[in-house]
Amino acid sequence: MVEWLIEPLTYGFVVRGLAAGLLASVSCAMLSAFVVWRGMAFAGDAMAHAILPGIVLAYILGLSFFAGALGASAIAVVGIGLISRSGKLREDTAIGVMFAGLFALGILMMSKTAAFQDLNHILFGNILGVNSTDLIIMGVVAVIVILAAGLFYKELLVTSFDPSHAVAIGLSPGLIRYGLLGTLALTTVMAVQTVGIVLVLALLVTPAAAASLISRKLRKIITLSIVFSMISTIVGFYSSYYLDFASGPSIVIVLTLIFIICWIYSKTALSVKRRRNNSGSDT
Repeated sequence: MVEWLIEPLTYGFVVRGLAAGLLASVSCAMLSAFVVWRGMAFAGDAMAHAILPGIVLAYILGLSFFAGALGASAIAVVGIGLISRSGKLREDTAIGVMFAGLFALGILMMSKTAAFQDLNHILFGNILGVNSTDLIIMGVVAVIVILAAGLFYKELLVTSFDPSHAVAIGLSPGLIRYGLLGTLALTTVMAVQTVGIVLVLALLVTPAAAASLISRKLRKIITLSIVFSMISTIVGFYSSYYLDFASGPSIVIVLTLIFIICWIYSKTALSVKRRRNNSGSDT
């Protein structure tokens, strides 16, 4: 058993891959609770797809994929803000417009550059292809995300649950929201390295969705989200190594199984509670 666990770690590229997966899972889990509680799942999905043209452009110019994705995500955030600022269109409409337009542009650029095979790992993830430079960048982004979530936890909490009170005490819910969108963009760009564009939404939504079935306290949800994400990354990583599965789908499937277990647990706990209440009322 010990040899089975240690064997993959004897290879440098495997250690880098696991480290990258854990960095991505922790960062996504930190934001997952806010994404779920604020109803921003669609925003996370849009951000994941909107970065595609930036990645393709970076491929064409021979630049870093991270730089290309970050540039595209910045355009998406600014575009969403400009479209929805007038108040004539709802923000989810602006997100839909940017998501569809940028993703279609990315697909078009891929078809014209014959880059689909070369960029296949960006769409579906390749945890074992992370190099040392990628790992350093992911580490820096992870620190930024964790610090931002920690320093602005109270502001995020207040604007998530009571925007009116936030305004009354001098906070700007809009500014906080776009700060969260910017952080979400950074996290999305980082997670693309491991699970890919297609599956990055799962890391941003499923951990907190599972944790919310067990607890209603935000701090506990964040903690459980991190634990669930790390477990799914490790188990999915080893499955990918030993069973020759794609890394991204393996991680997400494990995370989905964790969600199902939490759902069954919540249903069972609720049923037990009802039986106790009924037996108490009978006596």
